[in-house]
This record gives sequence, C-alpha cells and structure tokens, in this order.
Amino acid sequence: MGNLLGHWRFREPSTVEECDSTWGSDSESDEPAGEEDSGISESVSPAESEWAAAEDDGDLPHQLTDSPESPPKMKRSFYAARDLYKYRHCYPNYKKSRQPNEFLNLRFYLNKIPLVPDGIYIEEILTGWRGDYDKLEHNHTYIQWLFPLREQGLNFYAHELTQDEIKEFQSTREAKRRFLAAYSLMLDFYGIKLLNKSGNVARSSNWQERFYHLNESQHNYLRITRILKSLGELGYEAFKAPLVRLFLEESLHHNTLPNMQHSILEYFVYTIRLPATRRRLLRYARQHYRPAHAFLWGPPPKRSRFKGGDDGASVGAGSSGIRAPAPTPEPQRRGEMSFISTSACSGSLVSSHDAIVCRDVSVERLNRYTGVGSSMDSLQGTLIMIAEGNNYTEVVPM
Repeated sequence: MGNLLGHWRFREPSTVEECDSTWGSDSESDEPAGEEDSGISESVSPAESEWAAAEDDGDLPHQLTDSPESPPKMKRSFYAARDLYKYRHCYPNYKKSRQPNEFLNLRFYLNKIPLVPDGIYIEEILTGWRGDYDKLEHNHTYIQWLFPLREQGLNFYAHELTQDEIKEFQSTREAKRRFLAAYSLMLDFYGIKLLNKSGNVARSSNWQERFYHLNESQHNYLRITRILKSLGELGYEAFKAPLVRLFLEESLHHNTLPNMQHSILEYFVYTIRLPATRRRLLRYARQHYRPAHAFLWGPPPKRSRFKGGDDGASVGAGSSGIRAPAPTPEPQRRGEMSFISTSACSGSLVSSHDAIVCRDVSVERLNRYTGVGSSMDSLQGTLIMIAEGNNYTEVVPM
C-alpha cells in the first residue's frame, strides 16, 4: 500500500465543474480541516430564504430561468477555475523551490531586508506611502513582497512562500502586525477602511474618488486576487469574505464598481476555501445580477441528488448541469509543477481579468528576456510561457 501511495500522482482537473466544489454538497464535509469560517452571519434575509428554498425545489421564478429565447451564455473561465482550485487545495503537485531556512518574505516583514529590485524596506512603505496613491498605482514591484504566495508573480525577484515559512510567519507577532498594516494600506488605496481585527470593512471617507479610480484601473483586480490569496496563506482566511461581500454590494447592488463584476465572481469568491461561505456570497450575487439568466456561478435550477456508493458524484458549479466526478483528494505537494496550458488566451471569449493577466505577462516577460518594448500590440492578449532551466513559470495574478 505504501508503494502504491508513493507512486500516486495528482490528476489535474480538466473542466470547470471538476475545479468547483461549491455546489457539490450541502454538507460541510468538503471543508479543509482547521479553517475558520468567514465571519459572515448565518442569518439571511427573507428574500434569500425564499430563493434558497425555490432553488432546492427547482421552482425558480420563470423570468429568472433559462428559456429557449434566451441568448447563449458565456462560459466560465477554465483558467480562473483551475488557478483557484490549485490555490484552495494548497498547490498539489507544486515543486518546492527554496530551502526553508531562507525565509526571505519573513525577513522582509521583520524589516531586515529590503524588497528587490527597489531597495525599499517595509517600514518605509507603511509609514511613507499611505495616501500616496500615484506611487501605489504605478509601482508594480512592491505588491509581490507585501502579499507573498506559494506561486511566482510578475516580480521575479520576489520569493514564493514555503510551508515552513508560513508557519514561522504566523507565529511572529511583529510580522503579523506589519502584514495587517500593509492590508490596511491597500484597502485605503481602494477607498475602503478596515474596521476591526475580525476583518470587517466599510467605505472610507473618500470612497467616491477611489471607487471611480478602481473601476477604471482594472489591473488592480489582479492585485486584489493576490491580496485575497495571501490573506488565506498567512492565517487571515476570515478576512476574505467581508471584503468580497463589500465588492459584490458595490458592483451589483450600488453599481459603483460595475467593471469589477466578472473578476469578483470568477476570482475573488473562489479564493475562499469554505464552500458554505462561497455559497452564501453567490446566492447574494445571483439576487442582484442582471441579466439574471446570464448568471454562471450558481447551481442549475434543478439539481439531482445522489446518495451513497460510486454514484454519489455531485453536480458541478455553473449553469451547464454537467455531472462532475467526485472531488479529487488533496495530496501532499510533490513532483514537478505541471505545464500550464494557454487555454485562457486561446479562445475568443476571454474575461477582462484573464486578458489583463495575459497582456501584462506577455509584455513583462518580453521586456525581461528579449528587450522588446511594450509597443508590440499584436502580442497583447497572448500567454507566453518562459522556460527557466527545466521548469516553466505559470501565469498568476500580479
């Protein structure tokens, strides 16, 4: 048995449904052990209660369901679904890239080393950059250091986290204090204030100016995806849902951030590890999404329930109703990092979030490796994989 397990290899999901367990079960058995809930109240409004009951009974209002006259729906991004699947499952099959005793991210947060290549210490950023919105907008090297992940970003001088470094970071009070200060700094940049240590957030006093900028400056959506991922890596999983809920309210209900809608639903929601929390957020989103028939992220109106045995596969997310296989177990990180396909950029229907990833990676990496300027418009929107040694780097948010 030991030998069999030793040779077991992670099989990457091949469909959006396989990547998304949000609606696969009404139980919480698929939630990661040790994770805390989001802090969002379990209470729901009467409208939400009626919607949930209708959803379970397959009796949604006729005008909100698909009809033969409805236009064809866009598809969900497989690139986004797979990227967030890997994140939620702790990067299965991802190769450890550094020795655990380096802890460069932790040393940066302890103010012992500066970020590279700018040579800036974190205390300078935390004390001198707050309110300097031009600097925060136009500098593109600091975000990977402030919000590290176990994956490579566009700043190739930044270092991925390791599991040992994460444990050490979470037990270091000074590092955690500065991390929350960095989070508050970025929230202020986006027109949001951190209310308390539970992660609750609200509009700041200058929210109108900052929301207007955020709605137009869509590369910041890549940064927000990274921030949310980093919160989960460093012990602040509960901080994600209040921020995502605020973005949903602003984009769908108040219409202050309409350009952010797709990024919230394709990326931000799916950084959250607890399926129950994702379900609550998506139910809220579906109430306010227009046109209602185009909502891609909920379960089909009628869901088949299978109980027990090998036939217990569940219906996946999205509106296709395709039955997905049972959830793949979460293996230990092992083996080589898989080569990532370029499907996010090869199709004709690509989200603005994916397009920005492809464009920025193309230009950034061409500049770094070939010296070609960013004026090569014909290459924008094309995903380029750069070989470093025998490994390939993967497209990730900022």
